[in-house]
Amino acid sequence: MKMRFLAVCTALAAATALTGCGQSAGSDGGSDKVTLWLMKGSASEDFIAKFTADFEKQHPGIDLEVQIQEWKGIGDKVNAVLGGKSKDRADVIEVGNTQVAQYVETGGVSEVTLEGLREWGSKDWLKGLSDPGSVNGAQYGVPWYAANRVVIYNKDLFAAAGIKTPPRNRQEWIAATQKLDKGDQQGIYLPGQNWYVLAGFVWDEGGDLAVETSGQWVGSLDDEKALAGMDFYKQLQALGDGPKGGDEETPPQSEVFARGQVAQIIATPGQVAQIEAANPALKGKLGFFPIPGKTADKAGAVFTGGSDLIIPEKTANRARAVDVITALVSEKWQTELARTMSYVPNKTTLARVVEGNDGAAAMAPGAAQGRATPKSARWAEVEAANPIKPYMTAVLGGQDPRQAAKAASDTMSRVLNSDR
Repeated sequence: MKMRFLAVCTALAAATALTGCGQSAGSDGGSDKVTLWLMKGSASEDFIAKFTADFEKQHPGIDLEVQIQEWKGIGDKVNAVLGGKSKDRADVIEVGNTQVAQYVETGGVSEVTLEGLREWGSKDWLKGLSDPGSVNGAQYGVPWYAANRVVIYNKDLFAAAGIKTPPRNRQEWIAATQKLDKGDQQGIYLPGQNWYVLAGFVWDEGGDLAVETSGQWVGSLDDEKALAGMDFYKQLQALGDGPKGGDEETPPQSEVFARGQVAQIIATPGQVAQIEAANPALKGKLGFFPIPGKTADKAGAVFTGGSDLIIPEKTANRARAVDVITALVSEKWQTELARTMSYVPNKTTLARVVEGNDGAAAMAPGAAQGRATPKSARWAEVEAANPIKPYMTAVLGGQDPRQAAKAASDTMSRVLNSDR
């Protein structure tokens, strides 16, 4: 699927327009067209149309072509472009924030450390987007947008339980959820294998899923801090009937919540649309709050999902690619994207732009504490095998946490070091 938005170009405009990091138009020998790959669903057609028209107006003589890509099979397509082995071309590519390391390892991604400092305000980037885009101290991925989990709650059930304000720390959260968990009503629906949520609890305790030491990765779920995170998960999960052996999609938790007897779920705000579609009677009755942290002054850590932008080394249009990114990460277009798509902007300093959007506003405090999965090119293989899920089920089922964690950690270590 392709979307092309063309502007009238003139040779004179092309010769006088375009500056990016001190380079003038055509200084890198490129054509007058720059190609941007965006993933399906990341931005609306209206946003793309507005952005393209504005970019071409601000850069006369440049034709911006936006191509929409499917997530399925995207890794091979991106690697082919990065390696110069594809008939397709792209000057800027949207990639998942946790994918950057594997593309850098494969080769062909342009370093953008200097542009990040000079042009894009990298000191304010969300760490959950910027950290996975950095490899060995050099920046390759440019944060574009973030989305993370919050607590979605049923306002009527909270009011009936006498809970007037959302909990602000773990202690208040457990106390409120205990009040809500009665009879056929579940205080929270938390499946046993929602490892993204577990990761946040582990990070809150100061632990991690895996750590790199002297060039070797070591799974660290059996660390005391990580075990404390799992213990809190177990306490919370017990206050509902979430299946110990299932994740958030088996069955879809939005469908369970839509039945009206669940007080809370942990999900991205976008799931509200699915809930309301399944049960229109819940429209206007759902609220959001950040996942509580250990203390009221700081929201809980969350896994930061979202996208970074990369520039292939083989582009003939690097200066123009820089200009496209400069526009995409500007306050104007970060605001437009965040409000249109209910995302969190790429900088902590832009959290204010989503005020008034309850879902996005609830994400912002967590995003400021956001993290990403271990920065290894092998992490995708860990997720494919995913020893974390059966570990969680084992602990919830009564097995010794330390032994179960050690087995999962050993599997992660083996996969992460498989090429070393």
